[in-house]
Amino acid sequence: MFTIICNVESRNIVGSRVRQARRVAKPWITQEDLVARLQVLGIMIDQSGLSKIESGQRPVSDIEVVALAKALRVTPAWLLEGQERRPVPEPFETNRT
Repeated sequence: MFTIICNVESRNIVGSRVRQARRVAKPWITQEDLVARLQVLGIMIDQSGLSKIESGQRPVSDIEVVALAKALRVTPAWLLEGQERRPVPEPFETNRT
């Protein structure tokens, strides 16, 4: 059994991890870069929406979590649970299968 501690004010639990993954990436991934990567994956989130995700003000769907993970080269589990340290990044692929 596990316990999830979540701030009632937050609308998502992945926002801070999205910001962290962007900032530790080499080279650093800007919000604009991430928005472009998401668009290639068919997810239309603008920079304002991404900013709201990172600050916990906007909820994130399961499909968006998977796309964010792929675009950031992390696992969805890392975004959701944060129990892994920093997974080995996988190449970002622009083609959809």
